[in-house]
Amino acid sequence: MTFEPGCRNNWHIHHAKNGGGQVLICTAGEGWYQEEGKESVSLTPGTVIVIPSGVKHWHGAKKDSWFSHIAFELPGEECRNK
Repeated sequence: MTFEPGCRNNWHIHHAKNGGGQVLICTAGEGWYQEEGKESVSLTPGTVIVIPSGVKHWHGAKKDSWFSHIAFELPGEECRNK
């Protein structure tokens, strides 16, 4: 997934009855990741973020940089996003 400078996704949650969640592997540029109630984390190539199910978060590019990451869902039961 690639974000143009300043682009990010909305706050969202990866739900699962058991297991689930998401992993981000940063591949290019610079971006941000933030969990609800916590400070933003700077993302650069090689950064890996593991997001447990049920954690409200967003991720995207810094205002002056393109940003790319690989995102995949972890296996779980009754997984869904909202």
